[in-house]
Amino acid sequence: MGSFIEFNDTLQLTTAQGFPKELDMEKHRKSPFTAKDFKNRVFGFKNKPNMRLYHSAPVRVFLVHNINGKWLYWGHANIIEQTIHADTNTTSGKFKIIKIYDPKYQELISKNEMRKGTEFFK
Repeated sequence: MGSFIEFNDTLQLTTAQGFPKELDMEKHRKSPFTAKDFKNRVFGFKNKPNMRLYHSAPVRVFLVHNINGKWLYWGHANIIEQTIHADTNTTSGKFKIIKIYDPKYQELISKNEMRKGTEFFK
């Protein structure tokens, strides 16, 4: 017997899983977004493989966009709802964006916090 539930401090999503389409890197570099741009907005995610638990609000999780296996850090989110689907072995939920990194820091953290092969910037 054992547990098959992962505990995550990072909400790493593909666009198909629910990463906000509004967070566009080129737009962000020209005119940086802030958390205020997303105040009171609730975003959903779905079909995260495996059964996972995320830190719930008010504890933050890192918000990361998975683009073809490369991780682009965007900031912090609060998980406000999560559901484990034992029948499909997936996790879904809802989150709010609470912090957006400025473009320079976004590049630095995306370079320095990644394991080899998942770096968005090289």
